[in-house]
This record gives sequence, C-alpha cells and structure tokens, in this order.
Amino acid sequence: MVFYRSVSLLSKLSNRAVQQPSLSNSVRWLQIQTSSDLDLRAQLKELIPEQQERLKKIKSEYGKVQLGNITVDMVLGGMRGMIGLLWEISLLDPDEGIRFRGLSIPECQKVLPAAKPGGEPLLEGLLWLLLTGKVPTTEQVNALSKELRTRAIIPDHVYKAINALPITAHSMTQFTTSVMALQVQSEFAKAYESGIHKSKYWEPTFEDSLSLIAQLPVVAAYIYRRIYKNGEVVAADESLDYGANFAHMLGFDSPAMQELMRLYVTIHTDHEGGNVSAHTGHLVASALSDPYLSFAVALNGVVGPLHGLANQEVLLWIKSVVDECGENITKDQLKDYVWKTLNSGKVVPGFGHGVLRKTDPRYMCQREFALKHLPADPLFQLVSKLYEVVPPILTELGKVKNPWPNVDAHSGVLLNYYGLTEARYYTVLFGVSRSIGICSQLNNSLVLL
Repeated sequence: MVFYRSVSLLSKLSNRAVQQPSLSNSVRWLQIQTSSDLDLRAQLKELIPEQQERLKKIKSEYGKVQLGNITVDMVLGGMRGMIGLLWEISLLDPDEGIRFRGLSIPECQKVLPAAKPGGEPLLEGLLWLLLTGKVPTTEQVNALSKELRTRAIIPDHVYKAINALPITAHSMTQFTTSVMALQVQSEFAKAYESGIHKSKYWEPTFEDSLSLIAQLPVVAAYIYRRIYKNGEVVAADESLDYGANFAHMLGFDSPAMQELMRLYVTIHTDHEGGNVSAHTGHLVASALSDPYLSFAVALNGVVGPLHGLANQEVLLWIKSVVDECGENITKDQLKDYVWKTLNSGKVVPGFGHGVLRKTDPRYMCQREFALKHLPADPLFQLVSKLYEVVPPILTELGKVKNPWPNVDAHSGVLLNYYGLTEARYYTVLFGVSRSIGICSQLNNSLVLL
C-alpha cells in the first residue's frame, strides 16, 4: 500500500513553542535572516543547536498532544490522510499545494536567485532554502554552484557498472545501478565504521548528500547519451549552473531548455514525505543507511507507474490521442476519447491527486511557462483542451475527489517540445530532482538527533 500523508509537524507546533514569523511574513523574515556567509556547511553548523532546542521544547510541551483519529479506511488506504510523519522541508496543503519551507512556488520564483531577471529559480537556491530555511543571496548560490561542480567527479568503476548492463536495460535500472556504484565512496559509511558519535552523524551525511546531488546529473546524462545518442558523451560546462549544465550534458543548449530544466528540477524536488520515494528514502535512512543506499531505494519507488513513471505515461497517452484523432482534435472528439479510455478500465493519466483538492500549482507554473514560450505548440494546445474536458467528466463519474490535473499532466509536453522526446527517460529527470528533497530531509532528521 502507498503511504500518502505526512505533516510538517515540527513547524506547526514550534509556531507556538518558540517565536516564529507568521506565514504571511515568511518571505520577509527569511530575507532578513539571510547571512553573508557563503559556506553552506558552516550555516548548518550554526543552526543545529537552535533546531535541537526546538525539538526538545516541542517534546516537553506538546509530547502528549493527540494529532487526530485513525479510521479503518485510513489503514486500508495505506495510511491515507493520517498524520504520521515529521517532514520539515515541505508541506502539501490540500487547497494551496506545495510549500517549500513555507514558501509557495510563486513565492520561490519571486525571491530565489535566478540566472536572469524574471527567470526561473536556480536549483542551488532551493537546495540552500531546504537545508537552512533561509533564502540565500546570489553570492551564496554562486558559491554553492561552484562547490557542486567540484564534487561532480565520477569514478571509472561507476561507468563500468553502467556499461555492464545491456543498453536495452531501462534507464532507471541503469540510474539506480550508478547510485549503488557511487556508494563505495560514502563518507557516512566510513565514519560509522570508525565509531563516530551520533552528534556528528550530520557531518558525513552532509558530505555524502552534496556529493550525490552533484554527481547525479553527470551519470543521468551519461545514461541518456548511452541509450539514445550512440554513447556520444557531452562534457560538463563549468560556467553553467546546476540545471543549465544538466540540460547541456543531455545535449540541449538552448536558453529556453535551460530555463525549463531549472523549473522542472525545482518543482519536482519534494512533495512532502508521504509519497513513495520520499517516504521510502526516509524509512531506509532511519536505519542509518547512508544517503546513497537510501536514495537508491527511493529511486526504485520513483519508477512505479503510480509515482514517477506517470509523466512518461501522460505523454505516451497524449501521443496516442494524436495518433488516432490527429493534432486538430475537437473538444467533442476529445471527450469521446476520454470516455473510451475510462470505459476500457484505464485511467486518464495526469489527473487527480491523493491529497490536493485543486489544480496542482506545479501544473499551473508549467502552463504559464508554456503560454510564455510555446503557446502555438499543438501538444500544448491539446493539454489545454484536456484541462477543460477531463475534470467535468471525472466529476460526472462521482468517484474522484480531485478531478484536476497534477504536475505530470504537463511536464512531458514541455520536454518533448524542446527535443527531449524519449518519454521513457523522463523518470530519470524526476529522480535527479527528487534527490534534493530526500537528501535535505535526511540531513534535517539527523541534525535533530
């Protein structure tokens, strides 16, 4: 069964346990608290005593507070709707959507540093925000970007492990294999064997996390080029930020594709802790498995068709609509095709959500990107028609609590437009993105020990 619901419990209770800003003032507060220190590790070290004291205060003052009632339906539904997991870095509100450290996606787009004025947030900025709870300066983001580039070195044995697999192996099989091969360099595993005190667990975990995050785009791009581009590898560009360099190594150098990759990675980083990949990675890490082992297991959850594989399924379904009905399909024809899909016992991929009760804000920011950059694209126009056609049909069925589109309903069309047409690779992009959230929460959990 799927574990669906978690809560940023520490943040909610600590609003009463210690002085915290109101949500409406969160952006202003985060900017005021920003330090000029460019060292992310030093920032975390300063924050740890404060966060440990927070947890102690919550335990002492609210330890016996009941969080809600559990019903049989919740248990049978895979703990759906139960509050049962601490997840500090993001919160999924049924009505407002995802918030990263209290900031909505539009707020992140507004306050996080970008490569150009009005551009999409740099991933390095979101990583800083998730780890520290503070909006970074441009200088801090640039320093972190430089550090990630220095860590993006892949040992030869990793490439040998990937190359030992058939080229026909699924890209996620190759990707998970690469993460397991990278694990031999784990600083946490070495430190634990040496008898490190638990108060220091966060230090090698932080090192592993930054190295893993830095290395993933390199191996992910290698796998893409191996499967689809005759093994012709594109070297990294040291002048580019994380998202743009990922696009470059995949073989896409247009500024618009670089902007899309920044947006894509940012909005897919985290989605609270109840989803399969986040919960699985958190669960395995709770046994003190290092970040590499924990993330490799999370990737195996990502590849499930009810999780990260969904963006692939959406694009393939949309292309099946075009194949049967043509690009200029009318709304009436589209309604017939949707009913045909539903009557065959299948679902319309990309619609509905276990928690959200409105259109996914991640869908909306991608829609805004499309309206700005590719309004005349036939597949985008088809996605827009689906936005009008599908929700009323699902509502008519009466079995769906949320008939609105989610993030997966849009991402594939954008990637396809800029030339990344291999839908079966899309889950790897999701996996690279999700490392940011999983590793950030893993670090957050260990600093509270």
